Amino acid sequence: MSGQPAKTPRGRLTRDAIVDAAAELMYVNGVAGTSVDKVLAASGAGKSQMYHYFKNKDELVEAVIARFLEKILGNQPTIFELEDWADFDQWASEILAVQTTPQGPIACPLGNLTGELGDDPKMAPLLDKAYREWESHLERGLKTLRERGKLADDADPGRLAQAAMACVQGGLLMANVRHDITPIADALEIALEHLKRHARP
Repeated sequence: MSGQPAKTPRGRLTRDAIVDAAAELMYVNGVAGTSVDKVLAASGAGKSQMYHYFKNKDELVEAVIARFLEKILGNQPTIFELEDWADFDQWASEILAVQTTPQGPIACPLGNLTGELGDDPKMAPLLDKAYREWESHLERGLKTLRERGKLADDADPGRLAQAAMACVQGGLLMANVRHDITPIADALEIALEHLKRHARP
């Protein structure tokens, strides 16, 4: 569990402020470069409040991972409603739209943390869990297509969702490193083509 939940509206505001400040700092500076004191200064919370909700920095990182996933999925709302192939096209368009803003291409926050913490035996499973939740929505959509006769019976929704996620993550990484939108645009196109090769006529 990523720390203790807040029991009052005021407590939720304080807890959210701590998590949001930590998320912003960790996105820019990494986990190692983000001290608890920096989080407290940015959030305006006191140390006693911090340790009321989070026993240690690891619990705070876990909450940040959850916040990153929440924001990522919030930017691609169609992922919750994948019922037709056109919905997958729309999902890809939503990812690309985020990357084509004036601030883009934008590094995936989960990708940033994975680059730093992917070998950490405590954190790697938490990151994998977040990726699997993201992936699970694609898998559910593909299962829906199969149930509706729009995906081949012998297609594996789990493997297809995993492949799509690999394309997205690789595309986001290369787009950010090169400051060029084409890697993620091409990766999304490849992912969609791979999925649709298993479509039923």
